Amino acid sequence: MNTLVIVLIAAVCLFAAYVLYGRWLAKKWGIDPKAETPAVLHNDGQDYVPTDGWTVFAHQFSSIAGAGPVTGAIQAAAFGWLPVLLWILLGGIFFGAVTDFGALYASVKNDGKSMGLLIEKYIGKAGRKLFLGFCWLFTLIVIAAFADMVADTFNAYVVTDGVAALSENATVNGAAGSISLFFILFAAVFGLIQKKVKFTGWKEVVLGLVCTILAFVFGMSFPVILGKDMWIYIAFAFIFLAAVLPMWFLMQPRDYMSTFMFAGMIAGAVLGLVFAHPTMNLPAYTGFHNESLGNLFPILFVTVACGAVSGFHSLVSSGTSSKTVSNEKDMLKVGYGAMVLESLLAVIALCVAGAAAGADGTAAVGTPFQIFSSGVAGFLEMFGIPVYVAQCFMTMCVSALAFTTLDSVARIGRMSFQELFSVDDMEHAESWRKVLCNKYFATLITLIFGYILTQVGYSNIWPLFGSANQLLSALVLITGRELRTLIPPFVIMLCVTFTALVQRTISLVQAFSAGTGVFMVEGLQLIVAVLLMILGVTIVVTSGKELVRKKAAG
Repeated sequence: MNTLVIVLIAAVCLFAAYVLYGRWLAKKWGIDPKAETPAVLHNDGQDYVPTDGWTVFAHQFSSIAGAGPVTGAIQAAAFGWLPVLLWILLGGIFFGAVTDFGALYASVKNDGKSMGLLIEKYIGKAGRKLFLGFCWLFTLIVIAAFADMVADTFNAYVVTDGVAALSENATVNGAAGSISLFFILFAAVFGLIQKKVKFTGWKEVVLGLVCTILAFVFGMSFPVILGKDMWIYIAFAFIFLAAVLPMWFLMQPRDYMSTFMFAGMIAGAVLGLVFAHPTMNLPAYTGFHNESLGNLFPILFVTVACGAVSGFHSLVSSGTSSKTVSNEKDMLKVGYGAMVLESLLAVIALCVAGAAAGADGTAAVGTPFQIFSSGVAGFLEMFGIPVYVAQCFMTMCVSALAFTTLDSVARIGRMSFQELFSVDDMEHAESWRKVLCNKYFATLITLIFGYILTQVGYSNIWPLFGSANQLLSALVLITGRELRTLIPPFVIMLCVTFTALVQRTISLVQAFSAGTGVFMVEGLQLIVAVLLMILGVTIVVTSGKELVRKKAAG
């Protein structure tokens, strides 16, 4: 089948969903353009910052469009491209976009509270603490997986028999790493200029483009050749700053500039599919069981992850975006719109992987990032873009997908940790509580535990990320306004995630029984998997009891 046809079908479905279903939800829930948002009411120049709607959209999309839509769609294609496509479209339209939009709406309508504080209304104080603990644990998994991914992308060395040597992609990887450093620098410059001058419209676009282009020019001219460990240290230093500095100084301008890259990346992929219109070489369906991944249920759903539905998105919606929305009318494009665009990115990634596969259906060799990056870079070369520039651009783009998620999740992890130990009257709270709720201390603790989990490695942590991500999306539905419409997706996602976690736990126990388990790999995974199941079950039981109690009392 022609990949262009697949993309067009997906684009029409997603656009129609936004116009019809998204607007219907906005009307049914009650969007009030005249209402004062939390960003306006509590403007503090730090977390609460009234921001232009498209800038908030850029932040939301850049934060949620991490490695998930690319990695998940390509990995899950082992079951065939058809089930992946169907789940991306159905999940994105009826699960993911609704969850993201709902979390943003609930937070904006409740004084900008994060999901952890919002959920107290439905499951009580004890349930809220458990949920915040779950959220914090989840952020550690995301930090570990994505930091390891970024460091691997920028790593200029390969180790053979214990000896490190420069890889054949050392210059490209080093240039992409250098671009990311200059990107951070120019994002700060962009933020400072915007704070003082407040450019809008075409002036803001031009300034953002200039800063983005300068970062690429300087980065490609001065590659930074470093190993994986050093890049992990640099990544953690950056996300520490992103977690504690004001939103306007680093995160918002960086996300705004990243949007230009993502637009270029998506445009390059789409134009390549239009002009080359390659055939989808991957098989439509390979069977219910896959030797390397397992059974289609539940693995397909937790592997596709962010391209269809993601609990992490709700943390972004309620943790950062809700505090910057200046007008409620922007919530539709920020909440629902950003998610359906991410679903389209997942479909494009699937088609690029299909075009890169062999004529006999054999999948391309390499990580999902490498397959997607080299595929789109090849499209860009068709239009006369130099190989080095195309490779640097795409390597930076795919790493930026993970980097923009990293800075958001570090901030959300810090907030979850603070909320876990905070009380209503913090002014008269105990000294130890004030220390734990200090934003610098909370960030440091979060990143230390995140760093420990990086020792497990990206490929090993990803299955847990997928399961925890989908479980979080199910738990978020507890805050829904219409229980009847949300019970089916709630039950479906719980069945998917608990099945995946139980299967993962059994395989890890078997590894230790066979004597092949290592504590820093399988051991840490086992601990995290068991904690996720215990927290998940406890939250579901607690919320059930609370709902029964309220129904009996009301």
